[in-house]
This record gives sequence, structure tokens and C-alpha cells, in this order.
Amino acid sequence: MHGDRSVRLGKCFDLGSLLMINPLRGAAVAMVTLSGTVVFAQDCREDAVFLRGDWGQARFSVEVADDAQERAVGLMNRDQMSSSAGMLFVFEQTEPVSFWMENTLIPLDMLFIAENGVVSRIHSNAQPLDRTPIPSGSPVRYVLEIKGGLAERMGIVAGSEVQHSSILKEVAVWPCDP
Repeated sequence: MHGDRSVRLGKCFDLGSLLMINPLRGAAVAMVTLSGTVVFAQDCREDAVFLRGDWGQARFSVEVADDAQERAVGLMNRDQMSSSAGMLFVFEQTEPVSFWMENTLIPLDMLFIAENGVVSRIHSNAQPLDRTPIPSGSPVRYVLEIKGGLAERMGIVAGSEVQHSSILKEVAVWPCDP
């Protein structure tokens, strides 16, 4: 299995100490450690966001900012972030939002996500310390911030589907299993 892993399981992404694998659509997401051990991810954990699309699949370990104070601080004053990490902002209402990079020291990609869990817009490589507003462009319920340039490198695009326990099950295009 090790010799033809990319043929059997699909496209792999090197995200720090893990390789993220694109299994066939609808199959479980797997992680392969650098030692070659396959570990299947648990669905819908609060500390994990899954993304999928024609480009493949990925899992990010996330912190969740789901109240006003947590959203106001976000990823400010951090001087580094792993490629497999991110922050998921969860809002109480679906509406247009705007972000800025004040006191944020690392470039970020912002994935603006509609109420149903579909990425509606991506702002790539937001510049550290910039106070210029970065609008969602349409009403959103969630925003995922990941390391700057990573979305483009992985091929993540608008239309990608997101799975997380915070996404409303009644409208989610990729709902958590019960």
C-alpha cells in the first residue's frame, strides 16, 4: 500500500507533520503521519474543520471563536501558526462581515463561509498589521482563517464544502453524522 498511496487514496497535501489525503468523495478522511501510519479522523469534533472539493480534502485543527470577545481578539499577536492550524469564527447571525489585520502578525487566508457550509469567497494573503477592511462580499455565518497562501497552494476555491459541528445541520451541504 505504501508504494502507491497517492494512486489509491488520491492527492496528498504536506501540512507540517501530517499529510492530508484526498480519499474518494464520501469516504472517510485519513491522515498519514510521516512514519506512514494511517489514522482516520473523527467526524465533527469542535477542534477540527474538514474541507472538500474537486481539489481534494483537508483537515485543519482549529480554535473556535464563537463569542464577541473571542472574535475581537482572533489571531492577534501571534508570530507563527502551523500549516495544519486555523481559527473558525462562528457568528450568531448570517450577515455580511468585515475583518481587518490590526495587531495580526502573520499573513492569513480568510475563507468566508455561507450558512450552509459552502465557501463563498476567499481573501488570500491578508497583510499583517493592515487596518483596511476585508469584506465577506455576501452574508456569511462562518470565517475560517488559515496560514496565508495555503488556500491557493492546496487549490481550495469558492464552492468548497466545509464540515464542522457549528454548521447548522438543517442547512449543511456536508452535515455531521448523527
